[in-house]
This record gives sequence, C-alpha cells and structure tokens, in this order.
Amino acid sequence: MKKESIRLALLVLMAGLMLSSCIREEALNAEADITDVSVEGVTLIRKPVVTNSEVLLYVNGWQELDRLSPKFKTTDGATIEPASGTERDFTRPQSYTVTSQDGRWKKTYKVSFVSDDVATEYHFDNMKWYEYRDTWNPAAPVQKLFHILVDKTSDGHEFEWGSGNSGFLFAANGATADRYPTCQEEDGYKGKCAKLQTVSTAAFALLGTPIAAGNLFTGTFELNFSNPAKSTRFGVPFRKKPKELVGYYKYKAGPTFTDKHLNKIADRKDSLAVYAVLFETGDGVDYLDGTNSLTSDRIVLLAQLKEGRETDEWTRFSIPFKAVGGRSVDPEKLRQGKYSLAIIMSSSKDGAAFNGAVGSTLYVDELKLFSE
Repeated sequence: MKKESIRLALLVLMAGLMLSSCIREEALNAEADITDVSVEGVTLIRKPVVTNSEVLLYVNGWQELDRLSPKFKTTDGATIEPASGTERDFTRPQSYTVTSQDGRWKKTYKVSFVSDDVATEYHFDNMKWYEYRDTWNPAAPVQKLFHILVDKTSDGHEFEWGSGNSGFLFAANGATADRYPTCQEEDGYKGKCAKLQTVSTAAFALLGTPIAAGNLFTGTFELNFSNPAKSTRFGVPFRKKPKELVGYYKYKAGPTFTDKHLNKIADRKDSLAVYAVLFETGDGVDYLDGTNSLTSDRIVLLAQLKEGRETDEWTRFSIPFKAVGGRSVDPEKLRQGKYSLAIIMSSSKDGAAFNGAVGSTLYVDELKLFSE
C-alpha cells in the first residue's frame, strides 16, 4: 500500500474514532464546557479565547466593564451558574460553574476582560496542570497530564503560555509530564525554567508527523488534523511598540536529524528557534501559525535569535526588533488594539514542518520584553 493511501486510511480511522467518541459522549451528556461567548456593551478587539478553564475577552482600556452581561453557549444540556446573561462587575475576573446535563461533572471557568497588555517579564516559576477526566468512568480520579506554564501581567492577571502538549496527547502513551515536549524544569537561571525537547511520535510517522518539537509561545493551540502546522495560533493583542527581547538559554541538539518521512539527513544538525513578531490583525486574521509565522506579509517588526548555538551554560541573548519589508507601526492602529505580538520558541527550528532531531533540548529563562 502506498504511503498516501496508508496516511489517508489512518486519518479516516482517527476521524472515525473521534466522531464515535463524540457521539457517545453526547449520548452520556457528561460534558461541562463553555463553547462560546458573546457580550453587548463593549467592542471586542479579538474573538473570545476559550480554554479548558478560562475565557479571555480582549477590549481596549477605555471601555466600561462594571456592568456587563455576557451570554454563554455550553455543551448540550449543560447549565451555567450564574445564569447566562447575568449582569456582573468585570473590572475583576469572575467565576462561572458549568454542570453537565447528567449532573455528575462540574467545571469552573474564570472569565476575564483583558484591557492591559500581556506580561512583559517571564520567569517560568509558576505552572498549573492540564487535567483530564474519564467520562466513561466517573469514579476514576482526575489525571494530571502535563504542565501549563503561567506568568503574571502588570495588573496581576494570569497569563498562560501556549504549547503543543495537547497535540502530543495522541502519542503520549502514558508519558509523565517531564517527557512531554514542553514542561517546567528545576535549576533555571533563576529559580525554575522552561524546558523544550523534541520527542518521537513514531507511531504517526506515516502521517508525516514523526516528531513533536518542544515549543512555547504567546497564543493558543487547537489541533488541526488536516494541517498540523496550523494547530499553533500565535499572537495576543499588544498595544506598545516592542524594542527588544532579552533572556537566557541553554541548548543541546539531538544526535540524528531526520525529515518528516524519518529520512536521516547526515550533513544537517538541528538548531533552536527564538523569535518574536509584531503583526497586524483584521479582515478575519487574528493570529499567525506554523506555516507563516516568519513569512506573513502582516508582520511589521521581527526580533530573531540568528546565532543560537549549543551551550551547557546559561547564555544571555538580546535581540532587537527590526522593521520587515519596509513596514512601520501605525500609532492609531496600535492604540485601537489592531496589532498582536507573538513570542515563539522551539527546540527544533523546523519543528513546524516536522523536521528535527529527537533529543534536541532548549532551556529558556528570565525573558524580558522592552517596549516604547
């Protein structure tokens, strides 16, 4: 059987399993999720971001937030408390509890209206667990699967880093958190640090995805089976003009570089990626992804570490933002929240194309973003 035929068969099988699972879960009415949110009285500058435990609604700083009544959509049959449409004061985050239709499951969401910029100092000293519950066995304990790294904004809001860990779930096979592509590690430059490592997903080699590079970025991850490189959604609203990204790293390349078909490339060595882009949003474009994070014509400013090397010692880097393609930042668009910032790091520079070396490991700590 040709590789393309095998690849198609596997995709069909996976899609069938997912569809079957979804149908059965809906029949059990055991889901307790917020799926969407809308709100009147303010203008959102981005689509709402809904994660496993949080809802972020981005607004400009001059909008009134003390009397808002967001309306929520939930999974079929689920209820939400306080009720959808209840007026509340969102000058501070508010909590909502979703209960599944069968009453067995509850999930608490923190709902925040974000008017300040993202964090600009990143220490990687804090993390929380991604938790999984077995809807087939309500008596089973909740499993803690992998780390989600978090930092704080200037106003104390929790800022959650994106990674591809949730995509690795399909190949994890019981792996502990420290064997996922992205995790928190002891012995940072100061305190703890972020550890990004390229790991094998050999079971999916026929799909052209034989590795998972450790990555960490500002944005979210939503698995895209048809084009995995589009699973990463890079960028969050940013209202300042960035000038420089500073931080510390250590890096060791894995021993054998392979392409997406697991062909060994004898004369190529893996390399790291650390870069940041400021890009313009609008016209239905809210983020960049693994296919265009360095090539999009929406990128206005770029800061890229081009001389990253293998080193066992914590090594400082300082990379300035430079204009791309003769473009410049429009002050009025900046004020209106029409730009987003993406900080992106990976243990394999070409990991989005599934080229790299298993074992490549990047440690990052004490990042700081300077802006005008």
